[in-house]
Amino acid sequence: ALPAGAADAPAAALASLVASSPTRVVVAGATGQTGRRILERLANLPAISVVAGVRNVEKATASLSESSTVVRGAMIQQVGSVNTAGVTFAHIDVVQDSAAAIAAVLQGADSLVIATGFIPGNPLKMTAEAHKVDNLGTIRLVDAAKMANVRKIVLVSSILTNGREWGQEKSAGFVITNAFGQVLDEKIVAEKYLRASGLDYTIVRPGGLKAKPPTGQLKVSAEDTLNSGEISRDLVADVCVAAISDRWASNKVLEIIEDDGTKPKAFNGLNM
Repeated sequence: ALPAGAADAPAAALASLVASSPTRVVVAGATGQTGRRILERLANLPAISVVAGVRNVEKATASLSESSTVVRGAMIQQVGSVNTAGVTFAHIDVVQDSAAAIAAVLQGADSLVIATGFIPGNPLKMTAEAHKVDNLGTIRLVDAAKMANVRKIVLVSSILTNGREWGQEKSAGFVITNAFGQVLDEKIVAEKYLRASGLDYTIVRPGGLKAKPPTGQLKVSAEDTLNSGEISRDLVADVCVAAISDRWASNKVLEIIEDDGTKPKAFNGLNM
């Protein structure tokens, strides 16, 4: 199992997670609630060049440097600022850009973290948006990574993404989540594409995402085993950063939630 984590893990502890020394990491979806946490942790690591892949560089530079309250779909969330000193911003639009254009941004990177995802909004457009972002957009990133000779991809997905295959299509978690644009059905297509790509991958499937710090210990389960539970985005970010270079996370699917009734612990790396 993975030890539990917390958002305020010291930089020294995080640095110990990069034993294989990635030198340049691109975070696609860096302004999202999980992406910005991943970006912040990577920016604190020594000897790593960090690239924030965003749709609008000027807007992203401003939004990441400020604390604010934002409306994302049906949710209102408090967003903390991120110290972006040393972070390079680059344009990546997984819907509009070609794989070749994205590959140009990825040149020289050895790792890519995919934290993109459509934002639920207009009910009449959700299915199309989920298809464009969580399916085709992720596939486009995988193609671009192969073109740019990226070594490792960490993909942020969701528990129950493969729910239909293990009898969970009628479970509450699957029904409720998939109601938003059939997003789980779109995500599983992209997951399978990544797994067949030949690239080293880690697919991180968190439970329901919380903006607050962890209130329980991190629980890691095998592929297609969790159908409920919640987890702090802070913990998700910790796991994603560790998965970039930890060999035990190579070509694995990690399903993660918080273990209710336990006290959170400082994240201390992957220990599988």
